Order: sequence, then C-alpha cells, then structure tokens
Amino acid sequence: MTDEIKRLKDIIDHTDNIVFFGGAGVSTESGIPDFRSVDGLYNQEWDDPPETIVSHTYYVRKPEKFFKFYREKLLVSGIEPNAAHKKLAEWEAQGKLKAIVTQNIDGLHQAAGSKEVLELHGSTLRNYCEKCGKFYDADFVRNCGGVPMCDCGGRVKPDVVLYEEGLDSNILERAVYFISHADVLIIAGTSLAVYPAAGLINYYRGNKLVVINKTPLRADLGADLVITAPVGEVLGQL
Repeated sequence: MTDEIKRLKDIIDHTDNIVFFGGAGVSTESGIPDFRSVDGLYNQEWDDPPETIVSHTYYVRKPEKFFKFYREKLLVSGIEPNAAHKKLAEWEAQGKLKAIVTQNIDGLHQAAGSKEVLELHGSTLRNYCEKCGKFYDADFVRNCGGVPMCDCGGRVKPDVVLYEEGLDSNILERAVYFISHADVLIIAGTSLAVYPAAGLINYYRGNKLVVINKTPLRADLGADLVITAPVGEVLGQL
C-alpha cells in the first residue's frame, strides 16, 4: 500500500459523511469505454462526430443512425460492477457514504448494491414512449432493431440526457444538497469537462477533497489528496 493509499484510508476511516462524484473512468475497469481518452468514444471514427450523434437534434432528425450508435456503443451488455462500485456500496452500507453523484448511465452502482445514486445523465436501463409514457427495459431497445416503437405508435426514447437537453432539476437539487453538506468529497474518473454536472463540485465546503483519476485534473481544485491511478485499482485496496 502506497503512502497515498494510506492517506486515503486514514481519511475514510475518520469520517462518516462522504460523497462520491464520478464519471466514465469509474466504469472503464468494467469494460465500458470512456469518452475523451485516446481510445474513448469521441476519438473513434464515425460518419458523424459522436458528440453530434448523442445530441437531441441528431436524435430527432436521424433516429436510425442515433440508435445504431446507441446500441453499439452505449447500450453495453454483460458488464459487471468493478472494485470501485463494490467498495462504494460497502461504504454506504456502513453508513460512511451518503450519496453517489454520477455522470454514468450504466446502472453499475445500483448493480453493486448502492441505494443513494443520483444519475445526472439518466440511465440506459430505463426507456419510455414519448407519446404515452409506457416504460420499456433495455432489452426491448437492444433487441427490437431500427427505431424502437411503442404499441401506441410513439417512439421509445432512452432515459438519458442528450446534448441540448436539460438535467433533471430534482436530481440537481439533491446533488447540490449532498455535496454542500459533505465532509469528504471524492472526485473520481472524470475530466470535469461536462457542464453543468462538473460545476456541482463548486458547492463543496467540506474538510477533505480527494481526486482519483488516471490523468491530472486542473490545479485550481485545491485537492487535499490526488491519486493518479484507475479508480477501481485504488478503492480495491481499501
């Protein structure tokens, strides 16, 4: 165990008010690609830029191409929680972790057993008819082919927040509450490049700010502890 991991363990051992703010890097060790790394989705070759494909405008205008990309790259099957997801669920069960604020849409935190999970960008596990509101699971969208349609004739949309769409105000309010009341905030697996989600960390007023990421984040965060390593590799040692 390195000195950095020992410092993190000491921080965790002496608090019962942790909030975890995570991004795509939390799930890469489960086999889900991130977005902005060298091998990320945004650096892969498509007919249209991936950031354009996952926009509301593209979804409306070119639904066939949208769902082709969505099924191939975002609707991942056969994935399991990694050491990071499991450790966070363990902390919550112990009463140490109050909430997870995640930018991920894969549902792995809940699969690991976490209860208080604030999904800023929605979830691929939920889908709904834009006309009648009927719920559909991920398997329906995965297996139907083409543009998924409801029995009523409406289009079935994944419950994920696309570019040009607003975040759920209730989830934002809860995220602000938990972050602003946390003693320890752990920022992990995120480039902090996506707003308004990244702006939520500005509400933190606690004692210890920890950053765990494979690449350095901006220096003005003023983190008390920075660990440059994969999230699961780090939390799995605690």
